[in-house]
Amino acid sequence: MKLAIAKLKSTTPYSQSKYYSVEKEAKELAVDYEARTWRERCHVNDKGQVFIPPMAFANSLKEAAKYLSVSIPGKGKSTYTKHFISGVLVTEPVYLPLQKEDVKGEWVFVPSDGQRGGGKRVEKCFPLIQEWSGTVNYYILDDIITEDIFRQVLESSGSLIGIGRFRPHNMGYYGRFEVIGLQFGNV
Repeated sequence: MKLAIAKLKSTTPYSQSKYYSVEKEAKELAVDYEARTWRERCHVNDKGQVFIPPMAFANSLKEAAKYLSVSIPGKGKSTYTKHFISGVLVTEPVYLPLQKEDVKGEWVFVPSDGQRGGGKRVEKCFPLIQEWSGTVNYYILDDIITEDIFRQVLESSGSLIGIGRFRPHNMGYYGRFEVIGLQFGNV
């Protein structure tokens, strides 16, 4: 097994959109409910500290491998995609120096059913983090993934795929990041 320790830094804001369920108060209007509960969309630990989930980084990397479809030298038309999908793990979140109550929100007019092009629209507020940085440990279980191909896919995941709500992979522009350092070796 190999370990890639990546130091990452945002190049655009990052927005979270975790599912939550909080009961409405009696006679509470939808806009009042949204104003009261929107911070529940943040990913937080039991102390209220905001974090970026490990799967955000893992899924971004896997989507980048799929997007790039880089051929494996000497293997015909085989690509690295399946090796990244089943051969890379990220198990720890990136904790941000931010408490849930300090997160700023962004009000947007979105389809009520959450589907692009939906007819009815409603106001929603989403957590918006202007900048972040952190270290992500990528556990590489598949030996066919070399440092060079890993770096190429990781850099593309930051620039072309992104993380969070409204990321480039979902036709947005938030959630982009750059690789500012990478250590790659055996565990």
